[in-house]
Amino acid sequence: MSNRIRILLGGALVAVLVVGAVIVFDSDGNDQKAAPSTSTSQPSTTTTTAASTLDTSTAVWPVASSSTRYAEPVDAARGFATDFVGIANPVLGEFRQGDTRSGEVDVQPFANGPVTTVLVRQLSDDTWWVLGATTTNIQVTEPAALAVATSPMPLAGTSTAFEAQVNVEIREDGNTQPLGSGFVMGGGNGDFGPFQSTLTFTAPTQEFGAIIFFTVSPEDGGILEASVVRIAFG
Repeated sequence: MSNRIRILLGGALVAVLVVGAVIVFDSDGNDQKAAPSTSTSQPSTTTTTAASTLDTSTAVWPVASSSTRYAEPVDAARGFATDFVGIANPVLGEFRQGDTRSGEVDVQPFANGPVTTVLVRQLSDDTWWVLGATTTNIQVTEPAALAVATSPMPLAGTSTAFEAQVNVEIREDGNTQPLGSGFVMGGGNGDFGPFQSTLTFTAPTQEFGAIIFFTVSPEDGGILEASVVRIAFG
């Protein structure tokens, strides 16, 4: 092969490699521009597409498979109170810092109403999630957080409520309709008393869920307060 032919072939090969390198570079650049998360119309709520890589096993709210995310802890508590617990117009307290990535927010159904303390944590995606909730009037000892739930599920604790009744629901992730519901009877009208019962529920389709203990107003049936425990299904 002549030197002229060798030079021409070598130049063509270099040109192909250069074009290939440019194409790969452009392709990577386009991918990087398409990847960032976007924000919803609400400044404090973030939409992300990385839910599948995030460990949300400890979190009750928001739903991991949804696009709803919260940039601020108080907004996470508000969304949980309205959309998960069902408090129509909650009054939100200030965020109280715990460690560097967690804390709590008090929620009331109205000013001077009973207090539900919402436990929040910033997960690895830097958005805020709700791990559960507690209220002084409904102190749950069973189930413990992340207990494995099988039907019938044992329930135990101490409470005080109007006519002693505390309502109970068990839900799976992504579904506000309960798998099972009932009530327990503790103390009434300011006097605390123990409760112990079981709750039967239908087979879940999700791996995780929550048990909600709540009281309602005798005047309008609105939800007043709630203790919420994260569970896993066996």
